[in-house]
Amino acid sequence: MPRETTDRAGDMAVFAAIVRAGSLSGAARALGLTPSAVSRIVARIEARLGVRLIVRTTRRLHLTAEGEVYARAACRVLADLDEVESTIADQASPRGKVRVSAATAHGRLVVVPLLAEFVARHPEITVEIDLSDQIADVLGGRTDVAIRFGPLADSPLTARRLGETGRMVVAAPSYLARAGVPRVPADLARHNCLDFSFRRIEPGWPFREAGRDVLLAVRGNLTANSGETLVQLAVQGVGITRVGTFHIGEDLAAGRLVPLLEAYNPQDRESIHAVFVGGATVPARVRVLVDFLAERMRARSPDG
Repeated sequence: MPRETTDRAGDMAVFAAIVRAGSLSGAARALGLTPSAVSRIVARIEARLGVRLIVRTTRRLHLTAEGEVYARAACRVLADLDEVESTIADQASPRGKVRVSAATAHGRLVVVPLLAEFVARHPEITVEIDLSDQIADVLGGRTDVAIRFGPLADSPLTARRLGETGRMVVAAPSYLARAGVPRVPADLARHNCLDFSFRRIEPGWPFREAGRDVLLAVRGNLTANSGETLVQLAVQGVGITRVGTFHIGEDLAAGRLVPLLEAYNPQDRESIHAVFVGGATVPARVRVLVDFLAERMRARSPDG
């Protein structure tokens, strides 16, 4: 036999308001209803359930054991409804917070400069940017979008290609004036080469000579765990370094660094991806941010 058709969600909202206010009259004021209307709704719920939910005295209102169960269930159901409606509304009109994780250097040099334009386009979206060289936990729900370099591990995450970056050997004119210009990769043995301090897949700098790929071990008196630091040292004339091209665009344009051994550059490329939890229910705020980054990073340069 079908249940009586009533606005049970509306009834739950009224009951939750009574619990919050601590009285029927307080709930009536909060909801813009008359106290008698609120009282009738409570009577209707109790009649439908066949139990007493509220015990009223002249001074206070008490929930019965059944009333406490119903109050908890009402809050849970109303929260679920709010979440569902928010998700559906978000699909039509992007809004809410998007948490983005990017590597420190790439985030500062490439991603952050794009965010002002994005939030101007989408004023209902709040972006929380985290710049860190640690791998962000997207699957665990701590980050909505993570920007990652290189090959991606197998995972259930969705990846959207944003661009790619190459690498280049560079030095400052002041260093080259003092130490000379290397003409072939073997000349680097006589130079102070500034390399990364962490272990990489390739234990050296790759070059292409006479149609062959070669890996050249280099040495120097300073190492660092970030490309930004290596670039800063190179600009100061400390030595020669090999870093991602997104690090050095401004320094090359200003003449603070010059490219070296480009005839031997193997043109190795590293892909840049945005990774996020995909599927049919991707929030619009995530989708429009990823679309924006793909559009603007491709337009910015071939190196993302």
